[in-house]
Amino acid sequence: MTLASLFSQYFLGAMLSFVVITNPLSKIPMFLSLTPGQTPVQKNRVAFTACAYAGAIMVVSLIGGNLVLSMFGISYGALRVAGGLVVAGVGYKMLYQAHDSTSHAHRESVDVSFFPLAMPGISGPGTIAVVIGFSTEIAEITDWRWKIAAILITLAAIGGTMLVVWLSLKLSAKIAERIGPSALDVLTRLMGFLLICIGVQFVGSGIRTFYSTLS
Repeated sequence: MTLASLFSQYFLGAMLSFVVITNPLSKIPMFLSLTPGQTPVQKNRVAFTACAYAGAIMVVSLIGGNLVLSMFGISYGALRVAGGLVVAGVGYKMLYQAHDSTSHAHRESVDVSFFPLAMPGISGPGTIAVVIGFSTEIAEITDWRWKIAAILITLAAIGGTMLVVWLSLKLSAKIAERIGPSALDVLTRLMGFLLICIGVQFVGSGIRTFYSTLS
């Protein structure tokens, strides 16, 4: 194991997975429908707070995921298979169901930064499953120094992902105006296909873990 391999797997690989599962562009219609009539400063505050909440949820899932698994006696293989199925299900929904931004409309004067924007908008079940999936992989690293390095690198990937999400929300009005709803729908479906691939990969990894424990 080298630092380069850790960086490739737990920063580049993790951040790609996190960006795909959070799907920042698909949150633009939702964000705009939840913040009608607000000033750019107010919208930016909501976007920042939502990303802070979502990032905190992902960090807790990364750090405390293994503790929860131990408490309920859930094996790493079972978690990866279940998480892969959840992620693939989210991807299937994104691929075959048209995005309906009006379903998220909520025009009352309430704080929407945590619910529904951060949870389940940004850090939904699929996101949590992916994060815990990486957590289980890190837990299997035997050398504690490499394990700490992997955790720190994955935390950096979470921070980078939240930066991407925040920028997409901050620039949501301009992005929606430039690319249009049709392009947003195409990108959402493309990310849905990628999510299915990630889900299948998690399932395969879980099956291999099951097999290795039996042999």
